[in-house]
Formats: sequence, C-alpha cells, structure tokens
Amino acid sequence: MPLSEYEQRVLAQMERQLSSDDPKLAQTFKGGGVRRRTSSVILGVVVVAAGLAMLIGGVSQQLTWLGLLGFLAMFGGVLLALSRGSSASRPGDAGGAAGVAAAKAPRKKSSFMNRLDERWDKRRDQRG
Repeated sequence: MPLSEYEQRVLAQMERQLSSDDPKLAQTFKGGGVRRRTSSVILGVVVVAAGLAMLIGGVSQQLTWLGLLGFLAMFGGVLLALSRGSSASRPGDAGGAAGVAAAKAPRKKSSFMNRLDERWDKRRDQRG
C-alpha cells in the first residue's frame, strides 16, 4: 500500500531532520560502511570456527600447544568480529587531535530537544 502525499512529506521531513541532527546515524541507515562491517564479522566467525577446530584437535591429540593456539585464534576471531575497524577507514571520522577536539565539543541541540528542555524547566518551576 503506497504512502499518501502527506505521509511522504512527513517522512522526507523526518529524514532531513535526522541528517542534520546526526549525520553519522543517517549515513548508517543509508547503508554506508555496512559492507565493511559485515565482512569483518564473517571473517571473525570463520577465524573462531578454525580456532575451535584447532582447540578440539589439540585436546583430542593431547597437543597442548595446538589447543592454546586454537584458543588464541578463537579470541582473536571474536575481537575481529566485534571490532569497528580503524578510524582512518571509516568515512566521516576525523583522526588525531582534531577528532578528540570534535568529540569533546558540545553538540548543538535540535529544536525537539530544546522544546523538551523547556517543558522540563516549566514543570520544575511549577512544582517549586
């Protein structure tokens, strides 16, 4: 069932608001960088499976070094699957001191958040 013209306008407005408030989140929803994340998860799962096979093989053959190597491979695979990659490979991220300064800078509140803050202040003033 297609959206009405009003619903399409509201959806477009919400998309513009999201893009202006949080560009990184909007880029995530548009699909930027998802492929790289998926490939690291798949590679991590493969490494974990290989590590599990080495661990089981090491235990069954009583080869402690192979079991330990398998455990380390499993640990590395989990870290690989959960890692986000380097900041240089992610689009839109600033590296170095500029990235730290940008992270510490206060973010501009959206008009929605301003309205919520105003409502909160009014309620607090009415009670006190």
